[in-house]
Amino acid sequence: MDSLKILVVDDEARMRKLVRDFLVKSGYEVLEAEDGSQALDLFYAHKDISLIILDVMMPNIDGWSVCREVREYSKVPIIMLTAKGDERDELQGFELGVDEYISKPFSPKILVARVGAILRRTNQLDAEESLEAGGIVINKAAHSVTIDGEPVDLSYKEFELLTYFLENKGIALSREKILNNVWNYDYFGDARTIDTHVKKLRSKMGKKGDLIKTIWGMGYKFEC
Repeated sequence: MDSLKILVVDDEARMRKLVRDFLVKSGYEVLEAEDGSQALDLFYAHKDISLIILDVMMPNIDGWSVCREVREYSKVPIIMLTAKGDERDELQGFELGVDEYISKPFSPKILVARVGAILRRTNQLDAEESLEAGGIVINKAAHSVTIDGEPVDLSYKEFELLTYFLENKGIALSREKILNNVWNYDYFGDARTIDTHVKKLRSKMGKKGDLIKTIWGMGYKFEC
């Protein structure tokens, strides 16, 4: 299988080299950009980028702006790197469609593990596999959702969240369990991040959003 291509964007050369070395060792092909402008040039020049690792604080064009522009054209998974531990930054990242959010300093091995988790979820799905409940049809291979026959445009994380709900129909799911399964790692941030995603998902689902029931003090359950 051809190596998957990852774009690493950081204005610190040492950080880029560290991340690149660990990714290359794991079998990935790596493109590097030292600022947001260069990152966008590479993004437009290479149509086969599988994932972007994106620093927040950069000269010329910052990470938020890069993320915002990329999301206008692509749902390629994005991991944001930041030196800040501010919850507002994290929530802003998820609002923009960021898939993972990692604060510096971090373990390169953990970063590579998270990259692998996202790419496995993106590429391991059976072409015939689909889910259906309550008028909602999820095509895993095409990464598409229809509700009563109408297509619904979901972000990568919203799609994963809805898929997890349908796969566990009728089962009460704690926020911790949702985070560990949808994000695929032990999440050490604020579990209210889940509430933000569920709110946006319900909004996009229209009346069908009521199928996602809130279990106060615990989490959620999909029922139809």
